[in-house]
Amino acid sequence: MKNTIRTLAAPAVLTLALFATTAWAQGATTAAAPSAPAAAPAKAGPAGKHEDFVEKRIKDLHTKLKITDQQTQQWEAFAQTMRDNAQKTDEAFRDRAQKISGLNADDAMKSYAALAQLHADNMQKLVTAFTALYGTLSDEQKATADTLFRNQAEKRHHAHKGVPAAPAAAPAAN
Repeated sequence: MKNTIRTLAAPAVLTLALFATTAWAQGATTAAAPSAPAAAPAKAGPAGKHEDFVEKRIKDLHTKLKITDQQTQQWEAFAQTMRDNAQKTDEAFRDRAQKISGLNADDAMKSYAALAQLHADNMQKLVTAFTALYGTLSDEQKATADTLFRNQAEKRHHAHKGVPAAPAAAPAAN
């Protein structure tokens, strides 16, 4: 009985982990530049909360990275990729949630695999946009980005293992 519950619960737990990682990643890249057009109003409900999280993360990163006017084009591409990824992920999770009760085990696993593939595809798009942005950053901005992204990865790793994360290190001064 315990093995059956674990077998059935594993895809749900992995899906939750995938969603949390996607939410963070998308949040990391969707802060709008001051010169950017206003974002569409957030939707009500869980999707709205996720959109709010993504926009807050974008704004936070924009501030911490001190994006300049000269970096706006690359920043906007990165932020829009994050928004697009968040929207696609939200849609995929809503679609799966509506269908999951009617899926057999084989279809449920295929559905989970589709979510995992979507996450991988989204991350590749995000990496491409971030690489273009990173190339425009000053040494100081790169040091800040390196610290921010490294600390987020450590927090996720430690949270997954149930270990408290180490305190964040200050960005290196140049």
